[in-house]
Amino acid sequence: MKQARIWDLPIRVFHWLLPVLIIFSWYSAENHHLDWHRYSGYGLMGLLFFRLFWGVWGTYSARFTSFIRGPATLHRYLKGESPEQTELSHNPIGGWSIVAMLLVLGLQIATGLFAVDVDGLESGPLAYLVSFDGGRLLADIHELSFNVLLGLIALHLAAVLWYDVIRKQRLLPAMVHGRRPLQSALPNGFYVGRYRLLATLCLSAILVWLISSGLRF
Repeated sequence: MKQARIWDLPIRVFHWLLPVLIIFSWYSAENHHLDWHRYSGYGLMGLLFFRLFWGVWGTYSARFTSFIRGPATLHRYLKGESPEQTELSHNPIGGWSIVAMLLVLGLQIATGLFAVDVDGLESGPLAYLVSFDGGRLLADIHELSFNVLLGLIALHLAAVLWYDVIRKQRLLPAMVHGRRPLQSALPNGFYVGRYRLLATLCLSAILVWLISSGLRF
C-alpha cells in the first residue's frame, strides 16, 4: 500500500494554528488582556473564513463535499463496512465532527464581535449595532459556546487516541506530514494551484479587515 499526500500544507497549518489561537484566546481573556484577546479573535476569524472558502474550492480532501456523508454512509461506516484506507479525506464521523466544530467556532466568533463587557468599557467591533443588554446576552453566549467548543475538542482528541490505540491508525502524524496509506492513486484534479490559495488568503484577510473595522468604510 502506497503513501499519498492527502492533506495539503494550508490544511495542516490551519489544523495546528487553530488550537494555538484558541489557547491564546482563553489565556488573554482569563488574564484580562482584552486587546490581545481581540486580535486573537480576529486571527481565528481569518482561519474560519479561510477554512470555509477552502472547503468549497480548495484541495479535494479539504472540500466539504469530500467528507460530509449521509446517514446511510455513516451507518455503513459504524458497522465496519466502509474500508478506512479508501478515504481521500476525513472519515464519515470525522467529517461531521469537523462541521460541528466549525459551527461552534463560528458562533464563538460571531458573538464576540457583538459582545459587551460588564462595565461597558470593552466591546466587540460590531457592538454598536446592538443594545447594551443585547451585547451582554451575546457575551454570555460567547462564554458558553467556548465551553461547548472545549467539549468538542476533547471528543476530537479522544477519538484520535482511540484510532491510534485501538485501530492502529496514526492520525496525528498524518496531519504533520500530510501522508496516509492508500490502495489506489489520487484522482486527477486532487490538488489546486497556488494562485487559488493566494486569492483565498487575500479574500479572508479583506473580510477580517472590514469586520474588525466595524464595517465603517
